[in-house]
Amino acid sequence: MSEPASRSHPDDKLPWHARTATAAASDLGVEPAAGLGATEAAARLARDGPNQLASKAPRPAWKKFLDQFRNFLVIVLLGAAVLAAVLGDLNDAAVIAIVVILNATLGFLQEHRAEAALAALKNMLAPIARVRRDGQMAQIAAVELVPGDILLLEAGDRIPADARVLDAHAAEVAEAALTGESQAVAKSPEAVAAATALAERRGMVFMNTVVTHGRLEAVVTATGMRTEMGMIAGMLADSAESATPLQVQLDRLGKRLAAIAGVVVTLIFVIGIVRGDALLQTAMTAIALAVAAIPEGLPAVVTVTLALGMHRMARRHAIVKKLAAVETLGCTTVICSDKTGTLTLNQMTARRLHCLGRRFAVDGAGYGGAGSIRPEDGQGAPDWVPLLAPAALCSDSRIHDGELVGDPTEGALLALAAKAGLDLEELARRSPRVAEIPFDSAHKFMATFHHDGAVVRMWIKGAPDVLLARARRHLAASGEMAIDNAARAAFTSENAALAENAMRVLALAGRTIPAADFDPDGDLMRWTDDLTLIALIGIIDPPRPEAKEAIRVCQAAGIAVKMITGDHPATAAAIARDLGLSGEAREGREIEGLSGAALSEMVEATAVFARVAPEHKLRIVEALQARGHVVAMTGDGVNDAPALKAADIGVAMGITGTDVTREAATMVLTDDNFASIVRAIEEGRTIYDNIVKFVRFQLSTNIGAILTVLGAPLFGMPTPFTAIQILWVNIIMDGPPAMTLGVEPARPGIMHGAPRAADAHILSGARLWRLGLYGLTMAAGTLAAYAWGAHAGRGGGSGHAYAVTLAFTTFVLFQFFNIFNARAEFGTTFNRQFFTNGKLWLALAGVVALQVVAVHWGPAQAVFDTVDLSLNDWLLATAIASTTLLLEEGRKLLLVIGGALPAKLKNARGRT
Repeated sequence: MSEPASRSHPDDKLPWHARTATAAASDLGVEPAAGLGATEAAARLARDGPNQLASKAPRPAWKKFLDQFRNFLVIVLLGAAVLAAVLGDLNDAAVIAIVVILNATLGFLQEHRAEAALAALKNMLAPIARVRRDGQMAQIAAVELVPGDILLLEAGDRIPADARVLDAHAAEVAEAALTGESQAVAKSPEAVAAATALAERRGMVFMNTVVTHGRLEAVVTATGMRTEMGMIAGMLADSAESATPLQVQLDRLGKRLAAIAGVVVTLIFVIGIVRGDALLQTAMTAIALAVAAIPEGLPAVVTVTLALGMHRMARRHAIVKKLAAVETLGCTTVICSDKTGTLTLNQMTARRLHCLGRRFAVDGAGYGGAGSIRPEDGQGAPDWVPLLAPAALCSDSRIHDGELVGDPTEGALLALAAKAGLDLEELARRSPRVAEIPFDSAHKFMATFHHDGAVVRMWIKGAPDVLLARARRHLAASGEMAIDNAARAAFTSENAALAENAMRVLALAGRTIPAADFDPDGDLMRWTDDLTLIALIGIIDPPRPEAKEAIRVCQAAGIAVKMITGDHPATAAAIARDLGLSGEAREGREIEGLSGAALSEMVEATAVFARVAPEHKLRIVEALQARGHVVAMTGDGVNDAPALKAADIGVAMGITGTDVTREAATMVLTDDNFASIVRAIEEGRTIYDNIVKFVRFQLSTNIGAILTVLGAPLFGMPTPFTAIQILWVNIIMDGPPAMTLGVEPARPGIMHGAPRAADAHILSGARLWRLGLYGLTMAAGTLAAYAWGAHAGRGGGSGHAYAVTLAFTTFVLFQFFNIFNARAEFGTTFNRQFFTNGKLWLALAGVVALQVVAVHWGPAQAVFDTVDLSLNDWLLATAIASTTLLLEEGRKLLLVIGGALPAKLKNARGRT
């Protein structure tokens, strides 16, 4: 990542990390021993501005609410409500308006928090900073920091600005939230090459990272929007949010249905005028059919279905903040996942131990001490106290109630000692520390000295090559032995093997010093030679146990998983192999010089990206989207936020995730479990399935009504429905029965196929043909019932009233059977799920009861122009209405018999 010009002194060409500490302080016009003066600091604050992130003026709430109406289908529905009101149908106008306003309100309430991302990022600034000004230590508000301020930092401090390290004492900084580096990074004043990647700039510290060990002094080089964090904030503000696939499809569907409604209104009106029907009656019928042609219940059903899906997902540890994003998961084709804390535990853990010439495997995760140490040679376990005492005692960290306080690597050693059964507190009590040599990157080890009776025991941990060079003996099964060439080669080989598996390797060693010869205030370094090498320990941030299975399920469902991390390529590749991701790890710097086409090819073929900066993640997501992928991006660090917002759906970790990540994402995993994403994808696919079921059911009903009204004149019949009857069917069947399709359980095998294409039409050609067949069946059956009723002239009323009532009832009952066609698009409807949706059966019972009331209750007869029907009439209407289900079941059976059913649909039928 190149340094922004605004960070450098006007006359400088080198970035801050490439300058020496002395040069950096000089270029910033400050003497480190004195710090800035109050007058100069005030002048710089006036020149450079406060140390805070810029934010855009919030969009007014009323504009956000109006945004909910920027949907073509919603606009058409409002138009239909206005037309209905003009023609005197105030009830239907009110119902449509209420549904649209309620839907907009729900959407507004769900989405208003999306703009809080920058505010959360701003709030992450450390509120107080310790600085040296006018030669004195002072505490000031972090917002008042300016370039040139001398920061005084120690373990536990959150760094309030980007700064160049001037002096460091065993200092380590956790930078995972910014760079993705899982291990704390040792800091030193040394300059590094200008082209050094962000994660390897040892002489720099960055805003919002945390000092985990030691102390350091640093001179502020950048504040506010000029920091690395500020650049992320800028990308987060500039990244646009795209419409979800469902929003695109519903908008397209709305335009189609609006065109159909326009044609229907025109045809009915023209036919009515040609036949000489009354103008008002013709207009009301035309408007009623137009309203029926548009599924005004669709926005409400979509909202309710998504909301119910959100509740189900929340119970399964996935909270979705944006309704439409729930469905996006259903067509996700790529998941780009951060490694540290997402695919891994973000807890450094000892996995291998080499001592006494033997190898041991370590299991168990976390810092609670759960797990065991198993000999790989099948022999018994040794006495662990002399072997792992250095791991327990040579440490400045501690574990309290399973939580680590201090350095993650030391936490791994403490947990290892606990797994071996060592009582850490008792060890510390029996062997009190009397002196120490802090870790320093120059000598690459840490040593502690402990009083033990007549001797002082020195325990030391550090780089294997350094301690091996200082050792004269090693601890073998038979006791201490001199290190010969064979022993040295064995340790070197073991170190290389552990490193090849991307483990961080630490060596443990010790030495016994006569208490009479030891001076805690003397030269302690003189005791760090003539060591006894005790053990090698391989440490790694292990994969989450459930992540491997989750990735396998994703791959079986046709979803590619890509690891994108700021960690070292070797570490990333090793974790990827463990998780079942294959291929070479590519580095972020390889992305920088690539054209759009070359980058597109690379991201398609690569499963692991390492040493990736925030802008690289954003480019990867955008390149995948350019290839037509629907991208889900997961992460927990601040560095993930811009990519999370740009992705089709951003998935943040709820426990380890930062406020920025959680606000930028559209979904938050409350258990930080990658496997929860798989369950969320299944829920997304189920939700889309259920929305399609609703569309298929309602449109087949609408097609049936349109064909019935348009077909009547062709056979010389009057219109078989009144306007109020058409609206009645529209209300009772678009209501509870249709909405219960939104809570259908997932069909078997929903995760066994590839995701649907994001641009797949809800109404494909084959699907539209089947809906036309259902509608034609309903129209033919309804007209036949009308013709039979008109010919029979029975039923306690005039022939026309009886015929209309019989046709009306037949059409309503058609919907009773047609809803089962909608439930099972492929395979028989009489499957194991036939009785699983109790809400559907309750709604259908209610529809039949309401129709009985409309036909037989006196006041309702006056409203709906109906007359009483006999039991035989009801049986006749039921028999005719059942044909839509029987014919569809017959069609499916013929396809199976004829072998024409596609293999995937045969499988779906077989699973039922």
